[in-house]
Order: sequence, then structure tokens, then C-alpha cells
Amino acid sequence: MPILYGGDYNPEQWPADVWAEDVRLMREAGVNLATVGVFSWARIQPDEGVFDYEWLDQVIDLLHEAGVAVDLATGTASPPPWLTTKYPAVLTESASGVTRWPGSRQHYAPTSPDYRRLASDLVRTTVERYKNHPAVVLWHLNNELGCHVAYDYSDQAAAAFRRWLTEKYGDVDALNAAWGTMFWSQRYTDFEQVLPPRHAPYSVNPGQVLDFRRFSSDMLLELLRMEKRIIRGSGATQPLTTNMMSAFKPTDYWAWADEVDVIADDTYPDPRDPRSYRDGAFARDLMRSLKPGRPWILMEQAPNYVNWRENNAAKAPGQMAAMSMQAVGRGADGVLFFQWRQSSAGSEKYHSGMLPHGGPSTRTFREISQLGAELAALGDLPTPGREAQVAIVLDWHSWWALDQPNHPAPLDYIAQVRAWHAAFLAAGVQTDFVRAQGPFDGYRLIVAPSLHLAPSLEELTAYVAAGGHLLTTAFTDIVDEHDRFLPGGFTRRLGAVLGATVTDFAGVLPGEAPVRGDGLNFEGTVLAEVLHLDGASALATFGDGSPAFTHHPYGSGSSYHLATVADPAGTEAVTAYVVNALDLTPVVANLPPHVEACARGPMLTLINHNPTPVEVDGQILGPYGYRITGPES
Repeated sequence: MPILYGGDYNPEQWPADVWAEDVRLMREAGVNLATVGVFSWARIQPDEGVFDYEWLDQVIDLLHEAGVAVDLATGTASPPPWLTTKYPAVLTESASGVTRWPGSRQHYAPTSPDYRRLASDLVRTTVERYKNHPAVVLWHLNNELGCHVAYDYSDQAAAAFRRWLTEKYGDVDALNAAWGTMFWSQRYTDFEQVLPPRHAPYSVNPGQVLDFRRFSSDMLLELLRMEKRIIRGSGATQPLTTNMMSAFKPTDYWAWADEVDVIADDTYPDPRDPRSYRDGAFARDLMRSLKPGRPWILMEQAPNYVNWRENNAAKAPGQMAAMSMQAVGRGADGVLFFQWRQSSAGSEKYHSGMLPHGGPSTRTFREISQLGAELAALGDLPTPGREAQVAIVLDWHSWWALDQPNHPAPLDYIAQVRAWHAAFLAAGVQTDFVRAQGPFDGYRLIVAPSLHLAPSLEELTAYVAAGGHLLTTAFTDIVDEHDRFLPGGFTRRLGAVLGATVTDFAGVLPGEAPVRGDGLNFEGTVLAEVLHLDGASALATFGDGSPAFTHHPYGSGSSYHLATVADPAGTEAVTAYVVNALDLTPVVANLPPHVEACARGPMLTLINHNPTPVEVDGQILGPYGYRITGPES
């Protein structure tokens, strides 16, 4: 099957006499898939109970006749004005009680019964009309769920939150125990007294905030499941997808991955940042990891510049293709863009399109067409498998717990996860991501940065005992799943694996936590732990001689623990140490800076992210050039 190539197509923004030209130019550019209907609710349904699909019939038929398949969206991402006028309770409220009014997009409450009813009507009628259309090869559920409104604090959200808590805890005493509500006289005697964590005089109960974030992710997931039930209940058999947004904090994509057939992602690295390819690699590796062994789709990227940064740089010649091939090398079977034809009005009219306002004579369109031809020439691609020797734990619940005030120091959880991924990328070692509970089989090393909160760490313990290796960092194994301390202090569950116990910790300022060891000389930042060693050996120490980086054999495996947050040089130094100690193999050794190599089965992709040529293995890679080799090349 050829790689999918195309992007969002919004024909409702243009008169019908433009559509034929669109389709002709799509074929010229090598487009074989168009995402249609993402923001078409107002055009499809001008009033409650009234539907107009004749225009959409023409569009889909035109695309089909030209050999362009359709990823048909359910259209539920942006309710039309008639809906919010008739049902104003659909709108959300901020933590301060401010209504988020129409005039933008995603102005709906996920918990609103009216929104759910009307969105279901739209999905049902759309699916019934097109489920057997030969052009429709994929269903696109909603769009970037939670992107602009992840948290709703309205009364209807409060009622849904109470229902969610009742189902989770059963009785209010269990909720009180989980949240520790005896603190500050917060004890509840009835679920009806519980509110979302609205604007308050001071810090809000951290257990309440944590559960509200879990609830909010679940409510968005319920919308996805609602649309999925309707589509599958209609008898439609095409695969289902929704566009994720890399590591998007409000939504636990591990829970979402099981609900879709195809993982899809929207990623917009800054072309001005010479290290932005690391953000791209991070997102691609995460998407591949959400459904191991299955290709995924790059659903959105910019053909050139975006419109929403303070200053929007154009992509350099070749940069768009390099970032697209990065996705292919890291497991994507689809390369798509937002959007096909650049909008003539609205908030995104300065966001680039595959077909810019300047038309097909522009550099953007020429590069789009060239990329389409190169992707078509790739033919069938190998299925991404378990190429990685290393996996990094990405745990949304730890992220939600740590991204709150009143810790010893502000720990940026996702920045740590990204930093470790970037360090292994710089070392040339390919990585996957995994849940905190695994599975971990097949990996030589698991990296768990600040795995602060987890219901169980038995899986990691068993992994090390069976011969695996574990690298943890400060603030790991500190609290239970409710963000409460366990009896006896810290590291109650991983202490035996680490051969050490954390007895205390404190925030540190620059220069206060130097780490010194053989080849391990860097600055600790943010936090320093006090360790009591019980079998572990210190590979490096803080300035006062106390353990900073330790190693401990456990069962058939071993553990490493870093009792601080390393600066960038330290993260790379620790990575180099464990890569050498465990004899981990780079995809390609000794690559020049800003050149990446990624393996996809037997296929190897080399990409130069520099604006100047580089030499790799005696061959020149031009600026933003790439080389793909494999059994058929």
C-alpha cells in the first residue's frame, strides 16, 4: 500500500467552482488522501434537525473520481452558532467562573448532555450517509480533543465530576481518605459538597486537582467512545482515528490508544530552532509507542510557516521534507498537512497551506509536489517493530501530580522526559516510550524520570529481577496513586531495587549541588535527595561527599539512581555512562551534530537537520537532506 499523502481539505470555505481545480492540483502534487469535514458542522447542519449533504456529496465524489481517498471527519469539533444560542449551557466556564463564548472553536462542554445529544445526531446522520461510499477509508473522530478547552469548571461539569467520584470511590469516606481532607477542615459529608478545583484563596487540595485532571481526560475520552459506538453500531467498518498532539498534558493518551485503530498526531516544531527536530523525534517515537507494531499517521504539520507563534519563521528549503521523512523513518505510513488550500479569511489565513495564496508557482507547492513523488516512490514500508533497546516511562498521572504547587522545588516532569529522550537521541540510541506498568519485555534499559506517583511498581521490580536495567531520577517512588505518602517514608516500593532509601530532599539553586565522579562532572539542579545506601555503590557524589548517582545489582539485573535533576550536560553524561556500561548499540555511531538515524525494521533513515552539508560514512548529505536505505534500495 502506498504511503498516505495529503492534508485537511476545507471546501466549505470556497465556492464550488474552485473544487475541480483543487482536485486537479492535488493529483499534480501526488495527494492520495484528504481529511474532509473537520469544521463543517455549520455547513452540514444549518439548524436542529436540518441537514444538507448535497455539497459534501459533490466534494467526496470529485475526490473519488480523481483517485483521492477521504478521511471523513465527524465534524463535532466546533458547534455552530444556532446550537450555542439555543443551548447556552453547552458553553464552558473557567476556574474563575468566566464563560467561554462562541466566536472561536471548541466552545463546548464535554459533559453537556445537549452537546452530546446533538453531536451524536450529527455523527449518526453523517455515518449513515457515507459508510458505504468507496472514497471513505478512515473515520476522523472530533479534532484535537481538549486542545483549547481541556478543563471546564461549570455547574454541569461539577455534577459530572461528582458522578465520576461516586463511581470511583463508592462512598464519601473513601474520597476523604484518598484526598486527606482532614487537612484544613476540608472533610466532606456528602458528594454534593464537592466542586471542581475552582479559583480559591490559596492552594487547592492536590488530590482534588489530580482527580479533576483524571476526570477531565476521561470526559474527553467519553466523547471519543461515544462517536466510536455510533460508527461501529452503524455497521461501518473503516478504521477509526483521532488526531493527538504529541505529549498533550490534559489527555492520558495511554488510555486513548486502545480506543482507536490508527494513531495520528499533529506536530508543529519551530523551524527557527535548530534543535526542533528533537521535538519531532520525541513526538514520532511516542506515537509509534502508543500502538507498538503498527504504523501511525502524521495527521497535521505545517507546509511552511504557522500563524500562532509571536514571530513565524518560514521553513528553509528542504526542511519540510526532512521533518516529513523523520516521521516515515520513525514509523508513519501517512504524511499529511494542515491544510490543503490556504484560507482566505479567518484566524488561520496566515497559516501556510500546501496550495498557498501564491498558487502552484510557489516554492511551497513545488516542494509539496516533490515530496509527494518521493513518498510514492518508497513503495511498501516495513512494519515498525521493536527496534529500540531503551524505553522511557511517560506517566500522565505523575505529570498531573507534579505540575502543582507546594513541592520542595518546581519539577518540570515533561521537560525531564524530553531531556532524557534528547540525550539518547544525541547518543544515537533509539528509544520507545512505555507506561509505568509496562510491558517492559524486550528492552535492555528502562528510564523512569521522576516517577513520582504510581499505584504499583511491582512490574518494574520484576523487570529488573529478570535481568533488566532501570535508571531512575530524583522524586521517584514518593507517593501513592492518590498523591499521599506511603507508611514509612519514601522509596517504599523501589528501595530494594535501588539498594538505597531516600530519607529527605530539598530544593537547590544553581551551584548548590555539583556532581562529581569518574567522567560524571556536572551540575545538579532543582532538587537534591539525601540517600541512605543499603547495598548500592556511589558512582558520583555531591560536593559534600553524599551519594548523587548510584548503581545496585538486583536479581539478574541492576538499577541506577540519580538523586537530582541533571543539567543538559549531566543528562548526556549519565546517558553516555549507561550506554557504555550496558553496551547499548547506536543506530549509527559517531554521527555529526544535528544528524539523526532511525531504524524501521530493516529500513534505515539518515537525516541532516543542518542548513549546511555534512559527511556521513563517506557520503555527503546536503542541507536538510536525507537518505533511506533498506533491502530494496
